[in-house]
Amino acid sequence: MDGMSSQPRGDIPASSPSDSRWQQVLTHRPVDDGTRETAAARFAERGITPEQLKAVLADGGDALYAAAAGGQPGWADPFGGPLAVALLSAEVSIFAAHLNSRASGVRSAAVAELLDEYSAVTVAAELGVARQKVYEIARAGLRPPYIEQVPWRTS
Repeated sequence: MDGMSSQPRGDIPASSPSDSRWQQVLTHRPVDDGTRETAAARFAERGITPEQLKAVLADGGDALYAAAAGGQPGWADPFGGPLAVALLSAEVSIFAAHLNSRASGVRSAAVAELLDEYSAVTVAAELGVARQKVYEIARAGLRPPYIEQVPWRTS
C-alpha cells in the first residue's frame, strides 16, 4: 500500500479544464477571464464530470433540490457527496444569475426602444416603476456575451 492514495471515483477518466466538454457546459461563464478553467479544474478535482454538471444545469437543480428536501441520510451521495452538491448547486446559482443578467439586458433594450416613441412617464406607468427607474433601466443596455440558448431548449 506504500505510495497509494485514496481516489474515490478514480476509475472515471479526469478531463482537463480546457476540454471542450467543459467549455460547452460552462458557456454561461466568461470566456476570457479564466473563470471557466478555474471552475472546470475545481469540478474535475472533485470527480465531477462535464456530463454531471450538464445534467444538473439542464434540470435547473431539480434533482439536487428533491434530494435535499427529502432529507434522507446520504441524500448527497448519488451526486458525489456534500462538497460536490455544494459546487453543483453554486453553479446552478451562477447559471441563474447569468440568465437574470441576460433578461435584464433584453428588458433594457426594449425600454430604450420604448423611450424613442413614448414619454418616460408613459413607459413608467406601463411597467409599474418610477419615471427615474425607466431611465436607469434603459441606460443599462444589453451587454453580451450571453448564452444563446438555455440547455433545456430542444429547438
